[in-house]
Amino acid sequence: MLDWLDEAAKRRAKAGLTRRLRPRPADARDLDLAGNDYLGLTRHPEVTAAAAEAARRWGAGATGSRLVTGTTEAHALLEAELAAFCGFEAALVFSSGYAANLAALTALAPAGTLLVSDAGNHASLIDGCRLARAATTVVPHAAPEAVADALAGHEGPAWGVTDGVFSVDGDAAPLAAWAEACRAHGAALLVDDAHGLGVVGPGGRGAVAGAGLAGAPDVVATVTLSKALGSQGGAVLGPARVIRQLVETARTMIFDTGLAPPAVAAALAALRLLRAEPAMAARALAATRTLHDRLTAAGLTARAPDAAVLSVRAPSPETAVAWAEDCRERGLRVGCFRPPSVPDGVSRLRLTARADLTPTQLDHAVTTVTATRP
Repeated sequence: MLDWLDEAAKRRAKAGLTRRLRPRPADARDLDLAGNDYLGLTRHPEVTAAAAEAARRWGAGATGSRLVTGTTEAHALLEAELAAFCGFEAALVFSSGYAANLAALTALAPAGTLLVSDAGNHASLIDGCRLARAATTVVPHAAPEAVADALAGHEGPAWGVTDGVFSVDGDAAPLAAWAEACRAHGAALLVDDAHGLGVVGPGGRGAVAGAGLAGAPDVVATVTLSKALGSQGGAVLGPARVIRQLVETARTMIFDTGLAPPAVAAALAALRLLRAEPAMAARALAATRTLHDRLTAAGLTARAPDAAVLSVRAPSPETAVAWAEDCRERGLRVGCFRPPSVPDGVSRLRLTARADLTPTQLDHAVTTVTATRP
């Protein structure tokens, strides 16, 4: 009864879409521009020390869901400091950014709601829209005028749903225009700011803060703790009544084990480092722009980045895989995005810059990518 799995695997292989897990050693020496450690904090001594101390104090796991035993004093402290840093009234921490998006969409979009979703949105937003009891209209990428058209004539609650920074090309959403279109039709705005937090906005406070929307009564943001903050988990930020609704009704809050205390403590330590040294965000952006300028000067095609993500176009899925493998063999780890992970069907190498990259490392990245081009 499972023979169809083998046929499906053969079709994926023929299309160049085979995916494999590649365990990395703890002492890997290659330059990692594939992960999302934008500020280089995942191995920072203060971050790892905070995680170790939390493990000794609270244990390795949360022991239960947030409403049972899975909320510690550390969770409450992280939520308070994260909300204050990002400019929102309240925050709620989840076991992942994916779970945070599912919670926000399913708990805030009852039957009769219209969700207007950007075509370039992350899979977690797409799945949240599918799981919600609402109707969903998908609009073209970064097209706020299409948002207004989709909302026109709808009676009842509605949400605009978009990434703040899109994970494929690193382009920023026109959030101010999205908010204007939503407000003109009585809709609220949900922004996934996973790739904005720690990189864009004032002091790395994210794309929502950068657009002047943080703390607005009709705006909700989701973030991840696993990118710029170098830990694990996610959070929803918004008005206190939104957080109350999630605590009482969101299934990924009620039925999922809480985020492990070591991850909570690590994220809090990273947040405090960012707050103390906001220039880290600017360094991450500067590194990305350096990569873009040098790679495009060498004749490669890449969109000018708005955050710490840079995608370099590849001719096909097969060449993208080979290109990434050639980079890996030369000591550079890069991402490889192929359909169906990319909504436009174009394969890419995806490079992520970090605030701690040295000139020598940037040279190595540029030399490797250009020398191995298809």
